[in-house]
Amino acid sequence: MGTPTKAENQNIVLKNDVNISYTTYGSGYPVLFLQGSGPGASGWLNFRYNVQHFVDQGHQVIIPDLPGFGDSDKPDLDYTLDFFVESMMDFADQLDLEKFALVGNSLGGAISLGMSLANADRISHLILMGCGGLENIEVYFQQMEGIQAMTKIPLGSPEFTPAYLKEVLKLIVFNPEHITDELIEERFRILKTQNPAVFTRMSIPNITERLKEINTPILGFWGAQDRFCPISGARTLVEQCPNAEMVTLSQCGHWVMIEHADLFNQRSTDFLKNK
Repeated sequence: MGTPTKAENQNIVLKNDVNISYTTYGSGYPVLFLQGSGPGASGWLNFRYNVQHFVDQGHQVIIPDLPGFGDSDKPDLDYTLDFFVESMMDFADQLDLEKFALVGNSLGGAISLGMSLANADRISHLILMGCGGLENIEVYFQQMEGIQAMTKIPLGSPEFTPAYLKEVLKLIVFNPEHITDELIEERFRILKTQNPAVFTRMSIPNITERLKEINTPILGFWGAQDRFCPISGARTLVEQCPNAEMVTLSQCGHWVMIEHADLFNQRSTDFLKNK
């Protein structure tokens, strides 16, 4: 599992005055990677095990930190799906990405679907892992153990310690060996800078009814032990989207791209060969 050194952060200020921190790797057909939500989340931490394989297969890898996460700005506003979609399309515009593929995990999956709905002609492929936006918000907050733990203690509370963060992150994976001290240290660094609004004022609608409009080819991945986004979403995508295939894994949680990196990398780059 190749893990390259993180590239130096670059920055773009969007039209909405939000500063986006991002890194790029390699050259070739562009693939934009959109991370999931969570305390201390960042693009690099989500996708560090995937970068090298995509680069080796001839792709330009672009990994932004979403607004409210990583080293990007964390404004005090409503974190709606439209806000994220408009921000990331502006980001793509400023990088002169005419056509590109999207890789989206969790929240990043919902944003990827939203971007495809708004700009179908510019998105060539969608690769989605444990995708959000496929259930009413009550399902996520009332039925999913991981989200309940993540939101139980308010961000910024003295009770939200590195030890508590570790317990929350263990719920993301099937195998807890992926939750290393190094990961906790970096996520806690970011967590201390986060605006609680990114969780308390986040609003991602259930877009299931619009999935039939998405003709973009979709490759989905889902872990049967996902405690954040129910595996019923895998069925929703393949039943509702006209051009979708799905890989489901028994011994896997919410982070397919980390827990089964080699399988994810190979299947994804094979999928991208079909332009």
